[in-house]
Amino acid sequence: MALVLALVALAWTYTLVQRVERSEQEMARRAADSLAEAVAARELAAAAEAQSKDLAARLGLAELRLSEVALQRSQLEELMLAVARTRDDSLVHDLESSVRFAQQQSQLTGSVQPLISALRGAEQRIARAAQPRLNPVQRAIAADIERLQAAQWADAPALAQRLDALARRVDQWPLLNQPLPAAALAPGPATLLLAAPAAQAPAEAAVVAANAAAPAANEPAPVAADPTPAVPEEASIWARAWGWVGQTGSGVGAALWQQLRHSSADLIRISRIDEPEAALLAPEQAYFLRENIRIKLLSARLGVLTRQFDAARADVQAVQALMQRYFNPDAPETQRALEQLAQLQADMQQPDLPRPDATLAALQIAAGGR
Repeated sequence: MALVLALVALAWTYTLVQRVERSEQEMARRAADSLAEAVAARELAAAAEAQSKDLAARLGLAELRLSEVALQRSQLEELMLAVARTRDDSLVHDLESSVRFAQQQSQLTGSVQPLISALRGAEQRIARAAQPRLNPVQRAIAADIERLQAAQWADAPALAQRLDALARRVDQWPLLNQPLPAAALAPGPATLLLAAPAAQAPAEAAVVAANAAAPAANEPAPVAADPTPAVPEEASIWARAWGWVGQTGSGVGAALWQQLRHSSADLIRISRIDEPEAALLAPEQAYFLRENIRIKLLSARLGVLTRQFDAARADVQAVQALMQRYFNPDAPETQRALEQLAQLQADMQQPDLPRPDATLAALQIAAGGR
């Protein structure tokens, strides 16, 4: 019994020892596996740590590059803004220079067309630029263009042509010591000489026709009125001839007397001259006087073309003074010339040239507000 128990105990012990050994082996195997897994995990952790470090380095590099890109972007934006400002400033300065140059050209030529053209070109360039800060400049340009177009100007080419016409007619103006022709005062003597025979011819023809028609009619036909006294019918033909000669001779004598009277009027004439030196003007002095007047008129023409109307009016006034002093005021040519000179002085009133002050002020404000 005890042996059986001992055998049973021994078998149980052996079994227990086997189980313990298997458990130890299993535990050793598991410990080895755990150790291997721990080593692998440690390796994975090291790899992960290395990878994280690599990622951190890459992230730092990316952040550095991103900061560099951001810096470059900000620099590029600043550069673009600077370029835009420079372009706008260049546009403003260019527009201001062109407007000032056109203003000088308008002052030299006396015409507003160069200034209007420059302002329109500036308006188009501002419209193409599409910059909001240049909108006040565009409005100022439109206001200046409207004001310039409404201004009134003297017609310089027409005034120059009128002065040229006066300069060409200087030689036609009679001087005070130059008598007017008799034809300007009364009918010519040749007209008076031929008037008497022409007036007598119809009367003589009427008398001859009446004498020829008298025998053919029972009653005497009416004879046209004859200014000469009637000759009696019973008078002889010699008496009639003598009467006709007497009447004709008296008419010719009257015509000769009229001709003699007008000829003597051309030889001797009495007139009033208020300027003594005008009566004593020699022919060569008269020539230089006319040339001086012509030079004054051409100088006035040059002043009109250069828009120096004050100098042109002074020259025209000098010509008027010379004409009133040395030329015959009763001559139609002189009167017409004086009227034309007075009209020229009235037409030479030139207003001041308008200035594009609004445009220039707006450009200066745009250039200062960078």
